[in-house]
Amino acid sequence: MYLPTQFREDDVPALHAAIRQIAFGSLVTLGLDGLIASHVPMLIDPEPAPYGTLLGHVARANPQWRSPAPDVDALAMFVGPYTYVSPSWYPTKRETGKVVPTWNYVAIHAYGPARFFEDADRLLALVTRLTESHEAARAAPWAVSDAPADFVRAQLRAIVGFTVPITRLEGKWKMSQNRNEADRAGVRDGLAREPSPANDAVAAVMSPRDPAGG
Repeated sequence: MYLPTQFREDDVPALHAAIRQIAFGSLVTLGLDGLIASHVPMLIDPEPAPYGTLLGHVARANPQWRSPAPDVDALAMFVGPYTYVSPSWYPTKRETGKVVPTWNYVAIHAYGPARFFEDADRLLALVTRLTESHEAARAAPWAVSDAPADFVRAQLRAIVGFTVPITRLEGKWKMSQNRNEADRAGVRDGLAREPSPANDAVAAVMSPRDPAGG
């Protein structure tokens, strides 16, 4: 990932927290037929240090798990809040006109060997954890144990789990850090004037990361 210094995020707990919040990513591996990507929910474990391990599963019918190149790392990508930034929001537009559109966004790339597994007990533990992570906030959370055991066993036979022990972890928080304070304030104001889930999420990320605001 292209990482200008002002956008780079190296804090591992912050990267892990963002992965947990995003929760859904793209797993890219190299196989016999070239690159293949799957878009799946993933968990992040903090161990082993320093970068931790990603966990998830793909469909058994998905060819990705059958022939990953053993000497080429997988890439897992997570894209967080992102939105369009209009040049009309910059005071610099009124002063010089020398502005162009851009996007603000969060992106995380994790690299490491993809290791696939079929063990039923491990798969059950994995889907239980995934379910608990996404159901926890609900008033009446659904649990894997709510489904008939024989049905769950049949479903487990239709998936293959994976782990990615992370060997390299990159984060990019592109949040107008390359603009002056007046332009950054203009972006925040523009996002506030045009509220949407995406704009609100980017605004929430911008505020604590603003160089002048801490």
